[in-house]
Amino acid sequence: MRSRALHLPTVLMMVVLLVVVGCSREQQSAYPTNTELLEQRRAAGIADCPSAPRAESTPGGLPDLTLECLGTGSSVNLAGLSNDKPMLINFWAQWCGPCRRESPFLKAVHARWGRKVVFLGVDASDPQPEAAIEFAKEAGWGWPQVADPDFMTRATMGIPGLPHTILVDTNGRIVHQHPGEITSEKELEEMIATHLGVG
Repeated sequence: MRSRALHLPTVLMMVVLLVVVGCSREQQSAYPTNTELLEQRRAAGIADCPSAPRAESTPGGLPDLTLECLGTGSSVNLAGLSNDKPMLINFWAQWCGPCRRESPFLKAVHARWGRKVVFLGVDASDPQPEAAIEFAKEAGWGWPQVADPDFMTRATMGIPGLPHTILVDTNGRIVHQHPGEITSEKELEEMIATHLGVG
């Protein structure tokens, strides 16, 4: 009886430890791993991010800011993006209603002008990459997407809120900013024609 009594606290400690470990594993499994996000991103048809090593900022251009490619372990430096073509950068989040409303206009214009204008999405202020990838899939956004969960671009680029769209010319200069929701394909096409000379 004595030996059993002496071992009882040890047995109870082991049971508690197993329960805690089991709960920890269960909690961890609720969050997607990098591999799961990469597979989800590929299934969503989102293009790989462009190669963009660290580079000095062009005056009036994109900042020297490195962001992770959404759903991957790779990263993109905004200042290092190639300027062979003009660029449209759209800042959005899956929880943002106006972002969802403008998504069909971005998709339609990309289908027409995606060969002449590089599109890049920035999923900003969004702690749920799996939900962001799912939204991009539903929206039919096949162009590259980067993640800015801490919304660092707000301070470095003066982005007031979401959605927000900027246009960058082939010299790397930001030539136009459109705060707020895009309300039609025509509005977006006129922006691109006026500020990027594409039409």
